[in-house]
Amino acid sequence: MKRIVALCLLLVIAASLASAGDTKRRGTAGAQEVLIPVGARSIATAGAFFPSMTGVEAIHYNPAGLSASPYSEAMFNYMSYIADIGVSYAAVSANFADIGAFGVSFKALAFGDIPVTTVEFPDGNGTTFTPGYYVLGLTYARTITDRVSAGVTFKMVREEIMSTSATGLALDFGVQYRFTSGLSLGAALRNIGTDMKYGGGELQTSLPISGGAPGTAEGSYTPETEAFQIPSNFEIGVSYRYTVDADNLLNFGASFRSNNTIQDEMFFGAEYKALNILSLRAGYETFLQEAGSSINGLNLGAGVDYRTDGNLWFAFDYAWRSVKEFPTDNHVFTVKIGFGE
Repeated sequence: MKRIVALCLLLVIAASLASAGDTKRRGTAGAQEVLIPVGARSIATAGAFFPSMTGVEAIHYNPAGLSASPYSEAMFNYMSYIADIGVSYAAVSANFADIGAFGVSFKALAFGDIPVTTVEFPDGNGTTFTPGYYVLGLTYARTITDRVSAGVTFKMVREEIMSTSATGLALDFGVQYRFTSGLSLGAALRNIGTDMKYGGGELQTSLPISGGAPGTAEGSYTPETEAFQIPSNFEIGVSYRYTVDADNLLNFGASFRSNNTIQDEMFFGAEYKALNILSLRAGYETFLQEAGSSINGLNLGAGVDYRTDGNLWFAFDYAWRSVKEFPTDNHVFTVKIGFGE
């Protein structure tokens, strides 16, 4: 019965994404901030551990993993992204064994101050503006059996440029199945939601009325903006945990991601944990159809995980992510704190 439940959940997810992968839709989505990964451990291993990922870091990759951790956790993450963009992320979770686990997450992009340019002042009029790109998520996950977990995240995606903005709603759904041998299977359907469309006062413009008499006042026009999709994807993968001895572990993972508006991708990750404290990590991500066209590739990282004799644990992780076509790579720093058994 447990296997049947897990299989049915996986089939529902796969069937719901039957229309994904249409090459005619490549490059048509916006809201790319939902795709930016978080968590230095996950980024260092290219997100390939999402079938077995647990705790608050799992919210972005597979919400089912939130309930697989006995801890209530807090996570703070910062990434120096491309083009001097900073990505900040914070999430907290509370695990109630009989009810399930609940989580709240928030991601924000920092673009810095951008000069305001106009027709009269093409080099700037002396003022600046700061765009705001945000993703707010509410997550619920539950352990269905001793091997099966499922979770869902409800997201609000909002983009603001001066007084012009666009808002959308999206849904993530994930499942995990754990074997006793250390093998885990996982599937996640992400960013299924509404289209987004810009609107606001900054879109209005004044132009002479066609055919109007001389001296006639100008008319005010608001152009009709085109709606755009939130980029969705379906990912399925496997991870394996090998216990070398009581103090040393090896983790391996591989996953396939089907995207609805970009090429499909493969992810591979490995981690060695020594003395139950220090971890060394590596990962690789690539497109399938045009392997050399991805701006990302090799990822590396390390982390320290310390657990007290009581109910507290602390983790600090760092990741480096290679980036092509840009002068600097990504650097990611993550702090996690947990309370529980």
